[in-house]
Amino acid sequence: MNVTVKIPTPLRKLTNGASSVDADGTTIGAIVESLDRSYPGFRERLVDENGDIRHFVNIYLNGEDVRYLDGLNSSVKDSDELSIVPAVAGGIK
Repeated sequence: MNVTVKIPTPLRKLTNGASSVDADGTTIGAIVESLDRSYPGFRERLVDENGDIRHFVNIYLNGEDVRYLDGLNSSVKDSDELSIVPAVAGGIK
């Protein structure tokens, strides 16, 4: 499956500045592995040592948070869109 992945600004240094890239796989986890093969270091920024999506990273499949689907095991199909969104923290000063 070929999926378009939207890359947030902080991770674009890994993709040579590209704001979106194509990746292959049938699950979110396979897409992450595909990204890591093409752009080494990508996986460690998205997935922790336990194999879970890092708390400060949100991944959306066609606009739906994959944590409410099947996480990294969520199935993807051709022409799906995956968005990686770093969590924003902070308060009003």
